[in-house]
Amino acid sequence: MTTSTISPVTGPAAWRGDQLVDDKSWIYQLSDEQVAELEAAGRRFVLDDPDLRSVTREQYPLPACAEAVTAWNREMERGRGFVLIRGLHTELYSDAVSAAIFFLTGLHMGVVMQQSALGDVIDHVVATSSKTMDDPTARASRVRDKLVYHSDSSDAVALLCLRPAKEGGASSLVSGAQIFNEIVERRPDLAPLLLEPFHFDWRRQDPNSPTTTYQSPVVSIADGVFSMYAGTTYIFTAAQSYPDIVPPLTDDQVTVLRMFDEITQEQGMALDMDFQPGDIQWVSNYAALHSRTAFTDHPEPQRRRHLMRLWLRNEYPRPMVSPFGKPVKARDDQESLPDLGQFSIRTASIPRIDEHG
Repeated sequence: MTTSTISPVTGPAAWRGDQLVDDKSWIYQLSDEQVAELEAAGRRFVLDDPDLRSVTREQYPLPACAEAVTAWNREMERGRGFVLIRGLHTELYSDAVSAAIFFLTGLHMGVVMQQSALGDVIDHVVATSSKTMDDPTARASRVRDKLVYHSDSSDAVALLCLRPAKEGGASSLVSGAQIFNEIVERRPDLAPLLLEPFHFDWRRQDPNSPTTTYQSPVVSIADGVFSMYAGTTYIFTAAQSYPDIVPPLTDDQVTVLRMFDEITQEQGMALDMDFQPGDIQWVSNYAALHSRTAFTDHPEPQRRRHLMRLWLRNEYPRPMVSPFGKPVKARDDQESLPDLGQFSIRTASIPRIDEHG
């Protein structure tokens, strides 16, 4: 691909945080009717306690939220790439009811995916470890460090805030399209490299991965649709750890990947969101990269920063080059789920955590 074919990305997906910080149109305030509908559906869901692997949206209709769900999906796929939903009163609900409301919104937004070998469809982001991200055994969802910008292994990711941190812990988003535009402007000769496949270290992301690495470009442009898949850490570790199967990175590849990471940290690029209890953040993994600022927790375990997370697969596939991103399995791949009995919203609302992880 020649540099003449590389043009800046236009449209709402190319944004800067300093342009949006005073523009609150990315916050969707639920109406009283919508909140009442979600609360009623969530309480009914907990009472019914259906198996999370087989329940359908038709069993739990949300007519008052239907137009909003369509708008949220449109914003993620054709707009800025994210939306913050506000108005739930999770401080008044049990965690099980909050989890049920969260799961139901996901069920209506797309196809809920499992996030672990145990088949969990709701993950918990709770800091239970004193490790830092300098430790290769540290799990990002269990520590209090600042995280690097990255993409999750799904089409979309959602976070529900049950309890915020004592201090810090803001969710940070940065536009993939704007990062690309900055590189196109500064180094148009290197920008095309991001559209070429890189080896990503799969073994470090998942010890049970079927292969050591997988290949994906960082940027996909298909049918005029821009998508980004980030994770430069795993590109570098793949090149460093498996010299027998992964060719060394060229100087130009190293330069453009370093530039990518540096741009994400530049003043004004990111948008930081201080979550309130009940906030739900939806993000397209192809449009925006996410991170988190470092935080200090409350000393009491019951007051710790606690988020719930969902991964979704889009029902209508996004135009992308193939292969793109990390290979994953969706919730309807029943053969990949372990035989652990019913997957219940009641047990899903209890964090499965390792105090030493």
